[in-house]
Amino acid sequence: MTQSEARAGAPGGEIATLAGGCFWCLEAVFDELQGVRSVESGYMGGRTRDPTYHEVCEGNTGHAEVVRITFDPSVVSFTELLEVFFVIHDPTTLNYQGNDHGTQYRSAIFCHTPGQQAAARAVIERLNAAGLWGASIVTEVSRAGEFYAAEGYHQEYFARNPSQPYCRAVVAPKVQKFRKHFLEKLKRA
Repeated sequence: MTQSEARAGAPGGEIATLAGGCFWCLEAVFDELQGVRSVESGYMGGRTRDPTYHEVCEGNTGHAEVVRITFDPSVVSFTELLEVFFVIHDPTTLNYQGNDHGTQYRSAIFCHTPGQQAAARAVIERLNAAGLWGASIVTEVSRAGEFYAAEGYHQEYFARNPSQPYCRAVVAPKVQKFRKHFLEKLKRA
C-alpha cells in the first residue's frame, strides 16, 4: 500500500495502524467506535515477508500484532483514535501487555502521514505531562511499513468467540472499559 493509498483508505476515509498488545483486543474495541469503517488484524514493523502468526509469536520476525483501521475523519479524528488507544492498553510497558510478552505485543503507532506522526507525538507529550500512569510512555512512533493481514481465523475473533476464555478474561474487560469511557462515541445499532 502506498502512502497516498493509506491517506485515502476508502472513499472519504483514512488509515491508522496501531499496536497495543493482542490485536483481538484492539479490533474488538475499534469495531464499536463511531466513524470506524473497518478494522483488520495483521502484522507490521518486521523483517519477514508474509509472516504467519506462528512466526510472529516466535518473536524472531520483528513484527507487532496490529490493527489497520479505516476511518472517516469527518466523524472521528486520528487524535480521537489515539485517545481511545491510550485508554485501552498500558503504553508504559515495553514489549508486553498483561500476560502477553514479546516484541510482537509492543505499543506502537505506525504513521501513514507526517500529520499522523505529529499528532502521535503531541498526544504522547500531553499524556506524559499529565502523568496519568506514573511512568513514561514507551509507545513506538514510526513510519508505517508493509501491512500483512493476519490469518482469517484472527479476523473478528472476539465477535465470533466471546465465550472463549481469553476473550472473557482479557478482551471483554477492554471492551467494557472502552464503553465506560467513550459511551457517547459508540456506534448505534
